[in-house]
Amino acid sequence: MIKAVIFDYGNVIHKWDNDVFLKKIVKKSDKGYEYINEIIFGKSGLHHRFEIGNISPEDFFGSVKKECNISMPIDEFFNEFTSRMFELIETTVKLIKELKKNYKIGLLSNTSKPDFEYVMKKLKEFSLFDSVTLSFEVGHKKPDKEIYLDALKKLNLKPDECVFIDDIKEYSDAASILGIHGIHYTSHEKLIKELKKLNVRI
Repeated sequence: MIKAVIFDYGNVIHKWDNDVFLKKIVKKSDKGYEYINEIIFGKSGLHHRFEIGNISPEDFFGSVKKECNISMPIDEFFNEFTSRMFELIETTVKLIKELKKNYKIGLLSNTSKPDFEYVMKKLKEFSLFDSVTLSFEVGHKKPDKEIYLDALKKLNLKPDECVFIDDIKEYSDAASILGIHGIHYTSHEKLIKELKKLNVRI
């Protein structure tokens, strides 16, 4: 029997797009778009280390400033960085409110401290989450099993008592491997159908 529904954040609760941020940073640098994208989000691994809490916001900014030669203060940088999250997905927010009547609600996200502090934590519905699992706090990112196990521990539930919803199939599949009911989010309509298949009351 399902007792909890766990949500990813980006592109499930809140639309996000790195391009929104990168276009602003290019204007503050003498480097090109592709170079900056590679340094921040690419094979350098900088953003990965940031999301698992291996480097501080100050060190992340310092590395980007040095490598990309950007001319802006740290506060402005992170205001622009978190502008990647630009629009709430209202259908999901409404669904969370409905599900809360009958189920525990969890949040499980690969994210950095600024994204959490500047955006996620300020969501007025944030108090609806019974548990919050964040990669920068756990030290692991999806699809690492440790981050899913952290969510289960906080909810004090077994894998088959939980549903996990993510817009990245690899991550919902990783949850399924652990026995959690993973749902790949592609649209609200499909999500509702998948929840009903699991006899989730909506």
